[in-house]
Amino acid sequence: MPLSPDALFAKLDALGIRTSTVQHPPLFTVEQSKSLRGELPGGHTKNLFLKDKKDRMWLVTAEEDQSVDLKALGTALGANGRVSFGSPERLMRHLGVEPGAVTPFGLANDAGGQVSFVLDEGLLRHDVLNFHPLTNAATTAIGCADFLRFLDAIGHKPRVLALPARAIA
Repeated sequence: MPLSPDALFAKLDALGIRTSTVQHPPLFTVEQSKSLRGELPGGHTKNLFLKDKKDRMWLVTAEEDQSVDLKALGTALGANGRVSFGSPERLMRHLGVEPGAVTPFGLANDAGGQVSFVLDEGLLRHDVLNFHPLTNAATTAIGCADFLRFLDAIGHKPRVLALPARAIA
């Protein structure tokens, strides 16, 4: 069974990590998030759950306005062929979340360590980061240093990359 938001918060509490969570209507896009989140300070993100032809998987967390070149990202990751988005079933099986609720907190459900985590280096400039807490009906703020400590505790050290940007035509 995947973690519930309450179990996630208990895990964070056990690590001595303080967070702040705001409830809101379910959000499915960055645009919806921008219009409904209000004035939440910190770095806001988008999350891409990707796989390659050999079924290797990555969760890529980028700044919300970052335009990512998936072909170049696949090359940077060492993917076999092009990367594509993982199916909703694969997403639930490995991260315990549904589309629209993709979050690095879901890595706590990847006990087998099958999903590699890639973090946009630009996010490290923020003192606070904002993610869905396993549901897209809330946003949780966590200190950047505490987020990195959480990742270490669950065995998912991030690969920090300057994500390749898609060229604007």
